[in-house]
Amino acid sequence: MQDFDVVVIGSGPGGYVSAIRSAQLGFKVAIIEKYAVMGGTCLNVGCIPSKALLDSSEHYYNAVHSFEEHGIDIAKPKVNMGQMIKRKAGVVSNLNAGISYLMKKNKITTFHGLGSFDSAKTVKVTKEDGSSEVISAKNIIIATGSKPTILPFIPVDKERIITSTEALKMKEVPKHLIVIGAGVIGAELGSVYARLGSKVSFIEFADSMIPTMDKTMGKELQKSIAKMGADFYLSHKVTSAAVKGKEVTVKAQDSAGKEVEIKGDYCLVCIGRRPYTDGLNLASAGLTADERGRVAVDEHTLQTSVPGIYAIGDVVRGAMLAHKAEEEGTFVAEVIAGQKPHINYNLIPGVVYTWPEVAAVGKTEQELKAAGIAYKEGSFPFKALGRAIASGDVDGVCKVLADATTDEILGVHIIGARAADMIAEAVVAMEYRASAEDVARMSHAHPTYTEAMKEACLAATAKRSIHS
Repeated sequence: MQDFDVVVIGSGPGGYVSAIRSAQLGFKVAIIEKYAVMGGTCLNVGCIPSKALLDSSEHYYNAVHSFEEHGIDIAKPKVNMGQMIKRKAGVVSNLNAGISYLMKKNKITTFHGLGSFDSAKTVKVTKEDGSSEVISAKNIIIATGSKPTILPFIPVDKERIITSTEALKMKEVPKHLIVIGAGVIGAELGSVYARLGSKVSFIEFADSMIPTMDKTMGKELQKSIAKMGADFYLSHKVTSAAVKGKEVTVKAQDSAGKEVEIKGDYCLVCIGRRPYTDGLNLASAGLTADERGRVAVDEHTLQTSVPGIYAIGDVVRGAMLAHKAEEEGTFVAEVIAGQKPHINYNLIPGVVYTWPEVAAVGKTEQELKAAGIAYKEGSFPFKALGRAIASGDVDGVCKVLADATTDEILGVHIIGARAADMIAEAVVAMEYRASAEDVARMSHAHPTYTEAMKEACLAATAKRSIHS
């Protein structure tokens, strides 16, 4: 039996990062991956492939709608879905190879197969051919990620009624795509196909798009996506979905109980994700999962109730974000090494990679109101931003929330071009507890999108935005 200091089950962003950091700290490390390639959901059927398609669809949309305005004359472009999917697969393959290289570079032993607990200190690896071996470890890190949540009354056949996994390898552009769920994943994938020419209908139980984010962001994103011809059925509860031939019929009820019926050729179910602990055999390690499939951990160490077993990422509480899992992966490795690492969960940003992008960190306006915290708000529209006007990306706003008394920045919410990159400035400022005035007094290069942050902070400080 091979023995290791640290064994990581799962090679997604949390898993492979925790393995690398553990190796850097001098531990003998092994990583177990169920599938033939490394990278988990994020790399293979999540973050990376969806961004590849988002970029490809944005290029196509611009070629159709804005090249002429920029003085670029071309023949009418056509969608080559096969090439688009092929390019996406190439991006994924390149990064798969990169992770494998990092495992070798850091002398991490890799096992491919289903990892399950044999005991609290041993893990069984069952390979695809049915053979198995058992390895032992002083410390075990559960990093098995999540899977799409499925409504029990919706018959997902993975052909006409699909999940995000199938949406990333479509062979044709849908004529009418019905999207159940207008959260992050639904908004992103719905916008991909809207750009490519699909009629898209969003059905959302909540009263706004991206309902976990600040209400202003959902309102502005809906305005932007509506320009591509999308329909929205907000505050609607899906009651059924059925396939007949090449047609999907979805029925839903509004808040008053009135039924609507929507017909399309594809239906994408995007109602969230659930922790994936299937097959782990947690009981053999003395562990149990809660009703949602999550593993309970100590908030100060991320250690489970069993000493030496840790859990990170989507299988524990908190936002299901790749970068949150990465931070926890590093955190656990350093805890095992006896260090005192730190994660500020309030300052883990969230991003929606539509165009315009949406990014946020800290508290929403609704959360501050609910908590009774007095705050002041400053906003700056992208339509008043020189860089945005020059590029033609005028949809969006930067919104800064600051403490009414101390002026400390409590939340930043941005919808606009490059918001995903801009939010890092807000994270740095809030990590060091900057005030809105601190950021307002810093020089921001002109013309840049990040000037919106400066102007919003000026507006929050004393309602003295210069350019609006």
